[in-house]
Amino acid sequence: MQQRDLTLLMVTVILAGLAVWIVLPSNPGLHIHFGPINIDRDIKVHSGLDLQGGMQVVLAADPVPGQTVDSDALAAAKSIVESRVNGLGVTEPLVQLAPPDRIVVELPGIQDPDLAISTLRQTGLLEFVDAGNTFLAPGTAVQSSYRETGEFGIATPEPIVTVDPTLVPTATPVPTETPTVAATAELTATVTAEPTASPTPNVRIFRTVITGRHLKTAQVGQDEYGRPEIQFELTDEGGQIFSSHTSAHVGSYLAIAMDGVIVSCPRIETAITEASGRITGDFELSEARSIVVQLRYGALPVPLKVIQNRTVGPTLGQDSVAKSTRAGIIGVIIVLAFMLVYYRLHGVVADVALIIYALVTFALFKVIPVTLTLPGIAGFLFSIGTAVDANILIFERMKEELRQGKRFSSAIQSGFDRAWTSIRDSNLSTFITCGILYWFGSNYGASMVKGFAVTLFLGVLVSMFTAITVTRTIIRALYAVGGEKLRESKWLIGL
Repeated sequence: MQQRDLTLLMVTVILAGLAVWIVLPSNPGLHIHFGPINIDRDIKVHSGLDLQGGMQVVLAADPVPGQTVDSDALAAAKSIVESRVNGLGVTEPLVQLAPPDRIVVELPGIQDPDLAISTLRQTGLLEFVDAGNTFLAPGTAVQSSYRETGEFGIATPEPIVTVDPTLVPTATPVPTETPTVAATAELTATVTAEPTASPTPNVRIFRTVITGRHLKTAQVGQDEYGRPEIQFELTDEGGQIFSSHTSAHVGSYLAIAMDGVIVSCPRIETAITEASGRITGDFELSEARSIVVQLRYGALPVPLKVIQNRTVGPTLGQDSVAKSTRAGIIGVIIVLAFMLVYYRLHGVVADVALIIYALVTFALFKVIPVTLTLPGIAGFLFSIGTAVDANILIFERMKEELRQGKRFSSAIQSGFDRAWTSIRDSNLSTFITCGILYWFGSNYGASMVKGFAVTLFLGVLVSMFTAITVTRTIIRALYAVGGEKLRESKWLIGL
């Protein structure tokens, strides 16, 4: 046996063993912590909405008076909603437009529906507003110059505007503790508010210093007490405005508002020249993550409202998976039996290659990961046929060579060489079809079609490897053991 064949055989055995470890339901995942290496990766099957259940949300544009909703604004809203869904860690979400003014969102396996809905629909507008000498408790609704006129930055003190009393909040929280802004560019606030009814006929429009457009990055961190906080970094423009404002307003309050609601209101103790800071408060970890997702992926160009919220149960999916699994097992057993009966020794080789193919393909589904839907499972089962087809082409070519009286070693080489062009062309046409299906699914919101294309593509790709490399390596290993005597055993090699 040649050194190259021995190396390939060892690689095949190692690959098969690794695939078995990955496919095992009890797989613990990768958790490596050694020096600079920090890996925490769960290896599991990701199921789509039709298999594990989840929720479907229909959002509709809810423009403010005077605002128009065009196709560009709705497309931008869809893109931001899709980014927010991905930021929530949902696998294989479906976000598609439903003209004229709706967006349909499907979230498989969502754990907190209320948090997901609030994250999707909120406009996500971050503002730092100049509160002057007035402390604004967290939870207070405010109006700002940016929300009213689109103005922000350094300007003259804000005016007092008298408007309809119905536009103002009916409760003004009273703080029990006054937060501060430290010179280390950390915006901190820990307050305890006791709401007391205090309606007023006046609404103060607070001047916006900077907005979310000046935000460069945002992420969830922890403060010195281990509590969740939001860490952010500003752009160069935002940093300059922030530095100028804090330098000119030492002793004043600088409130942080999200969608017109105060999150924190620290006092400026010294000028802050760093273009970074943090927002602290009484945050739950999930709430902090939701706010970061909104900040990171921008504000919606048009407000959205939920007009339908439907929970999808996994019962139908579980039944379908059970039936699909049963059908797949029966089909694979029939294929293995046929190859064994018709091709005998070569059939055993094909069966081993087919089992390795199935293990490697399913392992890839878990490692990448690929979200499995019913069409995705169908694509996987369909690719099994292409794997068997490649082996049949190879064995039939080998039979032709052996019937012409060629040596067994020559028949092996000629059989694979002559079958390769047919295998290559047929699989190439399948790859092109998968590309078209994937493009269709991506552009028209048909995620199930996209799932079918992905699983079929991976299956056919692995089948080429197992048919050309694994099958040939095993046959050459058998030839190294049996030599030309195998040619004389016509029944054994299926002649």
